[in-house]
Amino acid sequence: MKTLKHDIAVRAVKLLDAVLLTIPFGLCWYLVYAENLAEPYYRRGNWLVIALFFVIYITYGRIYDGFRLSMSRISEMVMSQALSALIADGIMFLITWLLTKHFPLVLPMLVIFVVQTLLAALWCMTAHQWYFRCYKAQKTAVIYDMREGMERLIQEYGLEKRFCVTATADVDSALNDGLSILDEVDVAFLCGIHSHERNIILKQCVARNVQVYLIPRIGDVIMSGAERMHMFHLPMLRVGRYNPTPEYLFIKRAFDLVVSGLALVVLSPIMAAVAIAIKATDGGPAFYKQCRLTKDRKTFNVLKFRSMRVDAEKDGVARLSTGENDDRITPVGKFIRKCRLDELPQLINIFKGEMSIVGPRPERPEIAVQYEEELPEFALRLQAKAGLTGYAQVYGKYNTTPYDKLQMDLMYISNPSFVEDLKIMFATVRILFETESTEGVAQGQTTATNQKVNADTSAA
Repeated sequence: MKTLKHDIAVRAVKLLDAVLLTIPFGLCWYLVYAENLAEPYYRRGNWLVIALFFVIYITYGRIYDGFRLSMSRISEMVMSQALSALIADGIMFLITWLLTKHFPLVLPMLVIFVVQTLLAALWCMTAHQWYFRCYKAQKTAVIYDMREGMERLIQEYGLEKRFCVTATADVDSALNDGLSILDEVDVAFLCGIHSHERNIILKQCVARNVQVYLIPRIGDVIMSGAERMHMFHLPMLRVGRYNPTPEYLFIKRAFDLVVSGLALVVLSPIMAAVAIAIKATDGGPAFYKQCRLTKDRKTFNVLKFRSMRVDAEKDGVARLSTGENDDRITPVGKFIRKCRLDELPQLINIFKGEMSIVGPRPERPEIAVQYEEELPEFALRLQAKAGLTGYAQVYGKYNTTPYDKLQMDLMYISNPSFVEDLKIMFATVRILFETESTEGVAQGQTTATNQKVNADTSAA
């Protein structure tokens, strides 16, 4: 009953946010746009338009985690909600354009976006204070095997108001002590524990009503895509290699063709300007070709705008970028990397069918080999066609460890669906505004084997 009351209260507060941001749009619609329709609506039609904004805003707010009161920082929620409102406003502006049959006034929509952003900031601050005043930090236990340092991550990500770590132990010590670590706690983090020991702990957590946050191992991620079925009058799970339906592959390819084709046409002036700027800087080529791996280890040349000096790898050694401090990056290169403009030529790769919009990011063969020396499972990423964006790019960072990137890519591969592709595409828009997603590896990490391939959570 306590959990039910918590969920109802939180949902009501989240609903209030959606209503608050819908009110400015509703007023703008009635005062500015409704009377200019080619065929004016009656009351029900106007309410349907406002309801459509409400639904679109909530949909994008959920995609961008704009309502995660207990897990997100205030600044993260404000940015997510502002972006959701911007997209919802943009979609409704296009709909208004169609309904009025002439280009509508832009200024009123810009004004309501500013008002919506201020309301979002007010809601986020107020709701955040309300939540942690009413719901104290949950007593938390951390049990780990190959991943140590969860309590440090909780502090680093500002979640100490949500989780109060009262005990930590390695899995052997916890089991030898009869799992007394679970006494008097509300939450348990299980970090990289083998399946046998993990299942023992999970059963005890369920029996004691302890909520579990589990960092999986690779086998767990593969199992997440298992098909539930019955054979021999027994429950059974079927697991196999990446094998999406023909319908999904057809829709995915058609979508890639349409989106990449339209994007190349619309973005051609920007791409031309970037190419000219790069050429004018040092006289070198505007484009950069590099051999990458895709599905079933096939190779292709990925296209990018050149952001580094022509002699960046003159010694032939593959080096990972260290971010903005990398002295190989040109002044123009710093700008186009920050704005992600260097990736635009990959639209050509997508149109040609060498890549998809969504999929595991293509890796260089020599770096992939180095990863696989310490992590043979890294080759499992090559079950699906490489993509411009992917699960690891949306939820990880440039310097996320290969182990964690692999897990995130396998999460995508294990559950292929067009809806998931759309979610990743929309979520990609948000990371364009996040500088931490482009952080480089530490200085001196020049090859793949210099990166930690193990599962240290400090980089998870």
